[in-house]
Amino acid sequence: MLRFFMPKEECFFDYFEEHCALTVEACRELVALAEPGNDVAAKAGRIGELEAQTDTITHRCIKALRQTFITPFDRTQIHALIKGLDDIVDAIDDASSRIVLYEIAEMRPEVSKIALLILQAAMAIFDALKQMRNLKNEAAINRICILIHGYENDADEIYRSVLKQLFHEDYHVFEVMKWKEIIELLEMATDRCEDVADIIQGIIIEAS
Repeated sequence: MLRFFMPKEECFFDYFEEHCALTVEACRELVALAEPGNDVAAKAGRIGELEAQTDTITHRCIKALRQTFITPFDRTQIHALIKGLDDIVDAIDDASSRIVLYEIAEMRPEVSKIALLILQAAMAIFDALKQMRNLKNEAAINRICILIHGYENDADEIYRSVLKQLFHEDYHVFEVMKWKEIIELLEMATDRCEDVADIIQGIIIEAS
């Protein structure tokens, strides 16, 4: 009888997927924000709304974790995964907020490039999370995680290229500071995606 009073194991996968779906939406807003002619403030505002929604899902997941006796895998891994997902949206929100704060009039092309990489990584994470409902899908999940690592590497190269341009071309010191922070936060979002891929691979290794 006790099992009827416990949250179902699969509810954690529901939390992960619900969170990641909103993350993907936030990434799409970021991509749109980087395009010419869009209302930057409105897009950043929508990203902020999505970040607040993902926070709510994170809190619900952690609450369920405290109340659930049987979990699909280790509790610390569940906590790390939902927090890792949340960190991605936080970085996206921070980057878009800085763009608004600094009143960026003309977007650098690298913003669009990294935004697309974040979107690709987030969509790949979503695919991996769906595959995780069956932890025997190890090969497929690992292939997806390798893709995510590749997106992070690409973003890192763009970040280094931007830094080189900023410090070797005739930019005002304040412009250098602004763009360094914005690009750094965008690249951080891909780092957080890679962190989630590492968590997922760790879960799969322990389950195999």
